Amino acid sequence: MNRYEVWTESLTGSEAQARLAVLYGSRGDVLRRQTARYQALLARHEQDFGAEKAPVRLISAPGRTEIGGNHTDHNRGKVLAAAVNLDTLAAVSPRKDMLVHLHSAGYRPITVDLKDLEASRSEFGTTRALLRGVACRMKQMGCRIGGFDACVTSTVASGSGLSSSAAFEVMVTAIQDKLYNSGDMDFKSRAKVSQYAENVHFGKPSGLLDQMASAAGGLVTVDFREDDPEVSPLSYDFAAKGYAIVVVGTGGSHADLTDYYASIPAEMKRVAAFFGQDVLRRVPEAQFTDALPSLYGKVPDRAILRALHFYQENARVQAQVAALREDRLEDFFREIIASGRSSFMYLQNVYARPTE
Repeated sequence: MNRYEVWTESLTGSEAQARLAVLYGSRGDVLRRQTARYQALLARHEQDFGAEKAPVRLISAPGRTEIGGNHTDHNRGKVLAAAVNLDTLAAVSPRKDMLVHLHSAGYRPITVDLKDLEASRSEFGTTRALLRGVACRMKQMGCRIGGFDACVTSTVASGSGLSSSAAFEVMVTAIQDKLYNSGDMDFKSRAKVSQYAENVHFGKPSGLLDQMASAAGGLVTVDFREDDPEVSPLSYDFAAKGYAIVVVGTGGSHADLTDYYASIPAEMKRVAAFFGQDVLRRVPEAQFTDALPSLYGKVPDRAILRALHFYQENARVQAQVAALREDRLEDFFREIIASGRSSFMYLQNVYARPTE
């Protein structure tokens, strides 16, 4: 057997099946489907790049769902998030030069030369920008970088709200770490590298929630108050209570809403600037509340409403976490509903109005 045949067969072994079960669960025929998916990706890599003798790695990063803390991370708030079993997966092998050849299912193949790591507005919003941005930040950190050949497939649909860009960024960071470094970069560093790529090279001013949830995995609560966020894993068996998180494909897309999303942190920060601060977390809630009469007319009304959401949402995250830790599921659900209502009424990001 050639090396691809050996790797393909090994996916049916007990060790590989146990790893797949950790990533995707074992309900129904999920393990059979994921095994076939991995095997098909190896077959694609053999077809597209098989002449290379370098070893092939299988590397994935999950999408994420935000449970609490809607749009608070960029103002150093608190969040509750969970990785999902939809992921971006690559079969990848190293190269001896700085070229990246990326063959992603459903898209045209692309090539990026990592000898050029400059951010360019002409690449904003593109996969090239993310590949270049991850490599740029890792090189700045003193890490080694290099080219690679990758076949990629993803079940995190672009624009679905599950953060396909973060999953891709975290995966690419893991690729550079595994192929050219020690492979043990901590998840916080992977998240920060990924955020840099999205902010600086991709042109989207996101907070750190998406990347942190994807890099950490599982169910986590994160406090972004400090530069080194406080991340605490949570364990709660929703299935034992008869519940599961269900991802519903609505047919909508976030792909063309970057400007709408960018307005949220910008408006919150306008309120913070009124108090001489860069983010709302540095403004005590009581100080904000006492100054409400003075804020009117100085900042947009929507910015004030979004600031109200920020403070209330931080409190809700604490209540959600406490409810799960104390097994008060109905209280948890009430906080989830309240978060959604606040996102509609105060944050105003449930739907986007087209410009005139």
